[in-house]
Amino acid sequence: MSKEYRQYTSSLESQLRQLYEVAGKAREKRLDPVARVEIDIAKDLAGLVEGLVGPPGVADSIRDLSKTLPREELAFKIAEEIVHGKFGHLQAKAAAEQAVRTALAILTEGITAAPLQGVAHVDIKENSDKSRYLAVYVAGPIRSAGGTDQALTLVVADFVRRLLGLDRYKPLPEEIARFTEELRLFERSIGRFQYRISDEELRNALELLPVEVTGVESDPFEVSSFRNLPRIETNRVRGGALRVVNDGIVGRSSKTWTVIEKLGIEGWDWLKRVRRVQEKKTVGFMEDVIAGRPVFSFPSRAGGFRLRYGRARNTGLAAMGVHPVTMLVLQRFMAAGTQLRVEAPGKAGVVLPVDGIETPIVRLKDGSVVRVSSENFDSVKDQIDRVLFLGDLLISFGDFLYNNKLLCPAGISEEWWIQELRRALEEHFNGDLEEAASKLQLPASLLPCLLNGELDASVSGHEALRLSQSLGIPLHPRYTYFWGSLSLDELSQLRTWLLNCGVVTDSGVVHEIGGTLEPSSKKLLEKLCIPHLVHGEKVVVSGDDAEVLAACVGLDADARHFEFQDVYEAIKELSGLTIREKAPTFLGARMGRPEKAKR
Repeated sequence: MSKEYRQYTSSLESQLRQLYEVAGKAREKRLDPVARVEIDIAKDLAGLVEGLVGPPGVADSIRDLSKTLPREELAFKIAEEIVHGKFGHLQAKAAAEQAVRTALAILTEGITAAPLQGVAHVDIKENSDKSRYLAVYVAGPIRSAGGTDQALTLVVADFVRRLLGLDRYKPLPEEIARFTEELRLFERSIGRFQYRISDEELRNALELLPVEVTGVESDPFEVSSFRNLPRIETNRVRGGALRVVNDGIVGRSSKTWTVIEKLGIEGWDWLKRVRRVQEKKTVGFMEDVIAGRPVFSFPSRAGGFRLRYGRARNTGLAAMGVHPVTMLVLQRFMAAGTQLRVEAPGKAGVVLPVDGIETPIVRLKDGSVVRVSSENFDSVKDQIDRVLFLGDLLISFGDFLYNNKLLCPAGISEEWWIQELRRALEEHFNGDLEEAASKLQLPASLLPCLLNGELDASVSGHEALRLSQSLGIPLHPRYTYFWGSLSLDELSQLRTWLLNCGVVTDSGVVHEIGGTLEPSSKKLLEKLCIPHLVHGEKVVVSGDDAEVLAACVGLDADARHFEFQDVYEAIKELSGLTIREKAPTFLGARMGRPEKAKR
């Protein structure tokens, strides 16, 4: 801890003590029911758990065990110690309830209401064959525990059940039917769950659960068919129990199984197959769109956010990056800290500015297409007619791992291209950058800057083509257009139009391509997101983009037959260039809750 940070934390603690002194003097006046300040200060997680749910003395054990055990294992170990009477002898029912509450407090790090109000109580009940089983009564506040922790609460309860020597829960058919009726009643009359599960998935989970999930009534709506069941104390909706099964056990089955498998707990392998119908990609992303919160891109829509893997210094788990210019182009609806609901990996996250990724590409009111940057934004901001490409969305690999989601394909990026360049330079020049620069006729400083990943290491179109043609590496990402959005027929149509355009060259290098404005060809340029200008009835592609475009479509090549398997093979044959796919995955996104963007 730095000196400045130590001073900062010390000042916070000093001010807190002063507030406690003032509150203590106020309580001494006996105007409140209790003559002392009831909120105690916890120094760490262990003290917080003991202060919340107990039992007395558990804090020391948590501190000792946390030195060697991760949080999930720690919760189960403490539950075991409680059942075995380390903190005092308790009857079976009381021991089970204490163990479940304390384990849940550890899992949620003691910062939610779930261990207190989420678990109403724990009971030991009888199956129809007179065997005894464990029942967990949950209430509405269990939602604050989160889906995975909800599910792990039942895993802890099953662990405690085994320690106590109790049998598993054996549900009756009418109890399963009651739960199903209750869940559908909740969806119709009260609200939606995070996941939409089928009756079959629900029935499979209820039949295999080793403990009963029940609860207290949460809403004034009663079931009509399966009423007055002996082991269910209320005919009203039990919102907490429904959420634990729907959003926890079934909805988060894959993620819960990952944790259980890591812990080596037996008897829960059925979680791998309980969710037969995978949730749609749009669930939780496009549902419940609220007026006033913009949808930035629809699911998997071309031109939306391009998936880019990686982390900047200010991003990480549930913290994604977009270019600051993207925030400006989206009319500042998106700001640092805004909650973003994304198509993948599924969880919402905050968005933060990262200036080392792709910027948006827009069409102006006069038809021109521009790659927006910090330098030109002020000159184009009032002229934007349509956003053709939103830019990159930087998401860490850890988000996919943590949510147990398959990785989506990612397009060519500078990081990927640099590795290809480094390998090619090793193969051709044994890593000698001076020799490579000399033979490739490149500036001496260019290759070191590129290999170091310097953001200001700009590559011209001519240099990008020379590197690709000489070393056999893919074309630089900046000059890799969205070729995957074109069909072979569209590529042929674009090439035919370009062949009829006027081409301005200097020493054999294309500097400008200009042709008559044809709506169909103009649309193809927009699909590729190639910057170009519109002057009256003329379309002009100039500079680096003109040189690269001419090379990619092979204006000098003979392609009368034009028989290829796909667009990338066609470009390879026409130009000799290797083109990697720019954006195999586009992600939809919308604004979440603005109020979550706290300081």
